[in-house]
Amino acid sequence: MKRATEVGNLIRQHIDEIPEIVSNPWKRRTMYAVARCRTAAMGGHIDQCDNPNCNKVHISYNSCRNRHCPKCQGHLREQWIQAREGDLLNTKYFHVVFTLPHHLNELVLQKPDLIYGLLFKTAWSLIKDFGCNPKLLGAAMGMIAILHTWGQNLSLHPHLHCIIPAGGITKSNKWKATSAKGKPGCRKARYLFPIPEMKKVFRARFVSALRKEIKLDKTLSEKLFQKSWVIHCQQPFYGPKQVIEYLGRYTHKIAISNSRIMSASNGQITFRAKDYRHKGKKVVLQLSEKEFIRRFSLHILPKGFTRIRHYGILSSTNKKACKHIIDEQLGSLALPDTEKKIVHRICPYCKKGTLVTISVFDERGPPIQWKSLLKI
Repeated sequence: MKRATEVGNLIRQHIDEIPEIVSNPWKRRTMYAVARCRTAAMGGHIDQCDNPNCNKVHISYNSCRNRHCPKCQGHLREQWIQAREGDLLNTKYFHVVFTLPHHLNELVLQKPDLIYGLLFKTAWSLIKDFGCNPKLLGAAMGMIAILHTWGQNLSLHPHLHCIIPAGGITKSNKWKATSAKGKPGCRKARYLFPIPEMKKVFRARFVSALRKEIKLDKTLSEKLFQKSWVIHCQQPFYGPKQVIEYLGRYTHKIAISNSRIMSASNGQITFRAKDYRHKGKKVVLQLSEKEFIRRFSLHILPKGFTRIRHYGILSSTNKKACKHIIDEQLGSLALPDTEKKIVHRICPYCKKGTLVTISVFDERGPPIQWKSLLKI
């Protein structure tokens, strides 16, 4: 069912003002793609119900497949998860979030490739080196890192969600599990590695790497060291179902989904959000339509930028050999039944028959012989 209030609809209503609201040409191109998604401008296909008591004809428009489009992520997410399920290891996983301080937001807007790239590089260098430290683990680790750039109010809030196996491979090719239990209320609880030490190293390494790339303003440099940086570690996942659920939640998530938008009236957009400063309390926020579009554009990534990356024993070059070594010692993982059946498109009229494609068309629209039947 098409929602009355969607990101694409809002952009279409302000399509002539996009160059004024969004200055970056690549971001404008993305906005136009989202505006065209599943409209006549994308072309489409004609389906007919195979129920002999119905035989109704139905028209569908093509999707834009842009990674920033709220409508196009569900199918892509399922495909990605299915491709990664076979890579899961028979061990616990930790979820670690690395967050950049807001003092860097101006630099993020100016040099997104650089800042986001350093965030990935720094986070992995920390996990890799802490893992190799014999006092902490003494093994080669792996990580899946997923970049998010937004807060719930659509402001700029760059952070990295990292899914990390609770152990690694030693130099003698033996699996070694981390001693961290991650149990709340336990005095000796440790989430993967000691968090205070992780925060100090994260800040020091990121600023050092940034200074090698650009001349850092003295005032900004001082601000970056005024407070500790945020690293959030959650309790480990204990089964493949939980890992898959988390991967699904974070991999193809975008700045805002259409389901969070409540209404659009009098030039204002009202949407739901969570206030994580107050334990995720649900709140209702309101922005002007132009400000909403501007904030949405903040989270369009640079052209070709990879927002999901694999490292160490989970990297594309290592994962096959490393998984074989680990599976021999821990046993291969018994995955839940995730076999996907062919999803038939149910007829929206009779709710019984299956839609069968009988014609396709481009942006010029359906062939003339179908127009009267479709009442176009």
